[in-house]
Amino acid sequence: MVEGIIIKGIGGFYYVKTEEDIIECRARGLFREENLTPLIGDRVLIRINHEDNTGYIEKIFPRKTQLLRPPVANVTQVIIVMSIKKPIINTWLLDKFLVMAEKEGLNILICINKLDLDPNKAKEIMDMYMEIGYDVIGTSTKTKLGIDKLRESLNNNISVFAGPSGVGKSSLLNSINNDFELKTGDVSAKTKRGRHTTRHVELLELDKTAYVLDTPGFGSLNLSFIEDEIELRDYFIEIRKYGLDCRFISCLHENEPDCAVKKQVELGNIPETRYKSYLDFLQEIRKYRRY
Repeated sequence: MVEGIIIKGIGGFYYVKTEEDIIECRARGLFREENLTPLIGDRVLIRINHEDNTGYIEKIFPRKTQLLRPPVANVTQVIIVMSIKKPIINTWLLDKFLVMAEKEGLNILICINKLDLDPNKAKEIMDMYMEIGYDVIGTSTKTKLGIDKLRESLNNNISVFAGPSGVGKSSLLNSINNDFELKTGDVSAKTKRGRHTTRHVELLELDKTAYVLDTPGFGSLNLSFIEDEIELRDYFIEIRKYGLDCRFISCLHENEPDCAVKKQVELGNIPETRYKSYLDFLQEIRKYRRY
C-alpha cells in the first residue's frame, strides 16, 4: 500500500497525492460502518489497481485537527481573510471565524485584503486586532502589498483560507502562485456580497512543506459546535485574560457584579465591538441549546 494525502473530493471520488502521482480513489465501505468520512487533508493509505491506476482508501491516519466548516483535516493554520471594502469588512463575522479557530487550537493570521481601497480604515481595524494579540497582515493584490509576507507565513503549514465570498481569497492565492489559476469573481452590485467562485474544497501544494486550502466562501457560520456557553469565554483571548480577575470563577461577563471584563470594556481595554460580539454569540449558543 502507498501513503498519500487527500487533496480533493468530488462525487464520492477522492484524489490522493502520493510521492509519484495523483490517484483517483474510492473509500472502503468499512468507513461508513465506523461513521468516518474521508476529509480533504487526511493522511491515508491506499491500495492501487495498476491496471487502471485507480485505488481504494484502506486506512485513514488519526487526525491532528478537524474543522466542521470547511470540512478539512490536519490544518495547522487558518488565514482569516476579510476585505476592507467590496464587500465592506464585517468584524462580527471575523469574530466568529476567530472563535472557530480558537476552539480548534490553530495558528491564526488575520489578513485584511484590498488595503488600497481604504488604508486608513484598514489600519484602524488592524491595530485593534493586533492590540488584542493577533497576528495581522494587510494585503492588496493590485499593489502586491503584503503578498511576499503572506507567502512566507505559509511555510511548514497546511493553511486554510477562510472568509466570506468576494474578499479575495482566490485572488490572493493566485498572487502567491500563478500556477493555481483559481477562478475569481466580482462583488455583486445589487447585494454588495461576493459571488461564489470556489465550488469545492481543494488542497493546493505550494512546495513540499506548504499546502493551502481554497474553500467556498460563506457569509454565515453558526456556533452549534460549542456545547456549553461557558466555553465561549476561552475563545476571546482578551476576555480570557481579564476574566481571571472577576469576582466569580463562573462569571459569564454579562450581568454579574464585580466583573473585571465589563470594567475593561468601560476603560477601553476591550473593544466594544468585540464585547458586543461576545454577548451576541452567548445568545446564539443558548438558542442552539434550547433545540
